[in-house]
Amino acid sequence: MILPFFVYGTLRPGGTNHGLFLRGRTLREEPGRLRGAVLYEGPGYPYAVEEPGSVVSGELVTALPEAYAGLLAELDRLEEYVPGDPRNLYERVARDVVRAADGTAVRAWVYVAAPAVAARLRVRGKPIEGGEWRGAGA
Repeated sequence: MILPFFVYGTLRPGGTNHGLFLRGRTLREEPGRLRGAVLYEGPGYPYAVEEPGSVVSGELVTALPEAYAGLLAELDRLEEYVPGDPRNLYERVARDVVRAADGTAVRAWVYVAAPAVAARLRVRGKPIEGGEWRGAGA
């Protein structure tokens, strides 16, 4: 599936990884919101944990068609995501993200906390009020 990406941490414009991975490789970057997720502080980057009733703010990023395959592979490596690996910190999932400009729901790839990480965060994590991360380098 070729989908845009929803980014909410270091990949956002101004974040430490935006220039390294996204600059010059996107058609559009527009504000959006992921419903049904809570944002938690991580070690220099955030985690979105799927939970009803909350919203995470970020950007909906549409890659240039010629950059898509390489970007997908690079983002999977950045997020240390390997399909089916129980050691994953993040899982890449397709979710509806609401485009801020017009309220349209857009299906997008989102890296959310893997189940074991999400369980730990729910017990001991620090939720980010308002669902908008402005941490290190952001």
